[in-house]
Amino acid sequence: MSMHYSEDFIGWPEERVVFPLADLELRVLPGGHPFYLAERDAIAENWTKEVAANPALFDGRMLFQKRLELRDGKLLGASHIVPFSTFMWWRRQENRHGGVHLFAYPVLATSDDALVAIRMGAHTANPGQVYFAAGSFEPEDVVDGYCDVEANMRREVLEETGFDLSDAQADDGYFAVRNRRVVTLLKVFRFDLAADEVIEKIQAHMVVADDKEIAGAVAIRSADPKAHPYNIAMLPVIEWYFGQKVNR
Repeated sequence: MSMHYSEDFIGWPEERVVFPLADLELRVLPGGHPFYLAERDAIAENWTKEVAANPALFDGRMLFQKRLELRDGKLLGASHIVPFSTFMWWRRQENRHGGVHLFAYPVLATSDDALVAIRMGAHTANPGQVYFAAGSFEPEDVVDGYCDVEANMRREVLEETGFDLSDAQADDGYFAVRNRRVVTLLKVFRFDLAADEVIEKIQAHMVVADDKEIAGAVAIRSADPKAHPYNIAMLPVIEWYFGQKVNR
């Protein structure tokens, strides 16, 4: 592929450092993503292996960034809609060139100073991992050619936990953090319930939910990276969140 990424992330904060954003502008472009067009055969071959190992996987559609820039604190993105199998092949690449994965974490905070996250089911792409209720941006998150980040977060949280983010107090603004060509957007939502109450309600929702991706919910009460089997993207987030509390 004749792609050049030497200038990626120039001027950005270092990896695993959470930083505030002034604004977001995430365009969704028509046509095929260059990585998908160049790697279609390898993507199909890898997907056959992925499904053989985990037949529950579904090759749905998601947004995959062609480029991502930080300009005066504003995050500017340009993505294409690709099959999920494209992402699964991309994330197996050692250097992960060809694109950038962007997703959003709604950080669910409780009245007793905890965070609540979910544990993924054994049949998912991240079996057993603990992270905030979240999912890739999908075509239904696109409004007038742009990605609606908060709509994505509302949908994912409602599907996986039964909670409506409209019932929470949202902190102002977004934050971001990057690691290995994955950029995570963060927004804190504060519920007027204790962590145990939130977890109990999530467990009740799991019984009736159409979405059976999660295996449970957990309370996070410190930045201890060994407290749960975290997805790697969670580690800078909990360090940032609980570090803020200590420094207040």
